[in-house]
Amino acid sequence: KINSMQNERIKKLNSNNPLEGDYILYWMQASVRSEYNHALEFAINLANELKKPLLAFFAIYGRYPEANLRHFHFLLEGLDDTEKLLEKRKIKLVCRICDPVNEIVKLSQKACAVVTDRGYLRIQKEWRKSAAEKVKCAFYQVESEAVVPVNEASGKEEFAARTLRPKIHKKLDKYLITLPQGKVGASSLGLKISGEYFAPADFNISQLNNIDKTVFKSPRFTGGETRALETVKDFIETRLHNYDSMRNDPALNHLSHISPYLHFGQISPVHIALLIKNSDAPAAAKEKFLEELIVRRELSFNFCEYNDKYDSHESLPEWAVQTLEGRAIDKRPYIYEMDDFEKARTHDHCWNAAQLEMIVTGKMHNYMRMYWGKKIIEWTPNYKEAYKTAIYLNNKYSLDGRDPNSFAGVAWCFGKHDRPWTRRPVFGSIRYMNEAGLKRKFDMESYIQRVAKLCSDNNYELDSLTHLMEKSNE
Repeated sequence: KINSMQNERIKKLNSNNPLEGDYILYWMQASVRSEYNHALEFAINLANELKKPLLAFFAIYGRYPEANLRHFHFLLEGLDDTEKLLEKRKIKLVCRICDPVNEIVKLSQKACAVVTDRGYLRIQKEWRKSAAEKVKCAFYQVESEAVVPVNEASGKEEFAARTLRPKIHKKLDKYLITLPQGKVGASSLGLKISGEYFAPADFNISQLNNIDKTVFKSPRFTGGETRALETVKDFIETRLHNYDSMRNDPALNHLSHISPYLHFGQISPVHIALLIKNSDAPAAAKEKFLEELIVRRELSFNFCEYNDKYDSHESLPEWAVQTLEGRAIDKRPYIYEMDDFEKARTHDHCWNAAQLEMIVTGKMHNYMRMYWGKKIIEWTPNYKEAYKTAIYLNNKYSLDGRDPNSFAGVAWCFGKHDRPWTRRPVFGSIRYMNEAGLKRKFDMESYIQRVAKLCSDNNYELDSLTHLMEKSNE
């Protein structure tokens, strides 16, 4: 245990003891940052206790499910930044294109102990479990991606935010505290590691031969913890003060834009929450943002932790399945194929704008993502196909896709973490959204114009863009 570290964040994944070795190995995978990283700080403390250097390692896995050129660009920008920041703390970070489990087992042969961070997705759990079974030295997992450790907040899958919220609030004061940086004793910068390891700055993304390269690098978002912190501070200074009243308006784009950085572990939710809490913004604005950052986000962790079907329609509650299946025979007003959705070729300019915003920038406005998912349900032959379509598109183009928050967000469109509403065709008692409602609440023409300009400025050419540009000029 170290100062300001809660024991509940730490889990020993095997029964082995620390051994004689050359270093402590920190397997960095979910928490790609040098600050407010509980796993890193635990590893530093352990290294100091054993008077050993700390070696950090990141496995670049070219076959990570649904990861493409856009995702790897953002990841590698983050790794490059973190390597430089770790070097200032006398910690060496090396990478390798490899199967993570095999490489951890290999590197652990000269380690006293292995420390890793925690992820909540299936592949992340499988990696850690498999590695722990093969590593001969002590193997620790330290949770740093949740403010309140997931299993401490709840021991079961929660029905909705209202059932998880009081459990989190009850324990928030214990976990929402500053995490000081430990001072590194023995430097690892001079360590010689045999094998094909490299620093992130020396990596060329063309070395990843088998990844999907059709999704281009985001022109809007640059990865890295330095940029993440700048983004949070800009949000606090310019948009937090009226976040509670303006966050839902697509025309205003009044969001924090930190979800890509949270997904890649480039900034800590604890760090963000403390910055927000200590700001001079109105209490209502801070409360709304912290509700989304902590309760809503950690509801998605709870979902993935306790529901192994989190990326499938099989994760939906029984009432939602029954109502959707009960309306299966209803006539859809429009039916679109996957190619129509992907290329934003629908009759709805608002939906097309949302899809194009995601394609071009790697992120969609939060409110529009709800509308986007609802319309996919309405324009697809059945809800099972709609679910697959929404997951595919979001995972492919969003920098914050392939994430518990995204999986829970898609599931919400289909009734997860929600309640029954007035019955309607196609939707049954699933919550309904329509274009008329958007236009009644917001200046959607301004949103469409903004997205059209984004596309044009970034030379994104598509048939749907032509129609969008024409619409914005009407």
